[in-house]
Amino acid sequence: MNKRLARMAMLLALAVIMGYLEALIPVTPMIPGIKIGLANYVIVLVMYLFSIREAVIISVLRIILVGFLLSNLSMILYSLAGAFFSLTVMALLKRNPHFSIYGVSMAGGIMHNVGQLLVAGALMGFQAILWYVPFLLLAGLLAGLLIGCLVRVSYSRLENITGERGF
Repeated sequence: MNKRLARMAMLLALAVIMGYLEALIPVTPMIPGIKIGLANYVIVLVMYLFSIREAVIISVLRIILVGFLLSNLSMILYSLAGAFFSLTVMALLKRNPHFSIYGVSMAGGIMHNVGQLLVAGALMGFQAILWYVPFLLLAGLLAGLLIGCLVRVSYSRLENITGERGF
């Protein structure tokens, strides 16, 4: 149990660091808010190495920690909405053998942006954000593909290094 807790703490720290690094990357001025989702790499990896439960715990803790360190309450709410939609869909798709890590991660990237769009629409009105939808969905798809590729490589290497599933 202590070994697992230490691993989870290490992965939470990695997710926080990746969230911080991503905050240093300038946002595209024409399309605000588009990011790679580096911290989501850790979340997807945890989902495959451990379970969706641990992925949810690390995701929520990361959002709260990074949110209070680097942003504000409204950004925390946007991130929590995105994480809720993303994790829910990824958990469902992960159970389906027809979806690979790539498909699960791409769906997660898209649904993260859908969750944030729903919050933005509720706050600003859906008419105000309609032009933004195709850009965010495409960005979520591409970021999800990149994260899926990184997770796939890491996952197989971790299994090879440790000789056990769930390192």
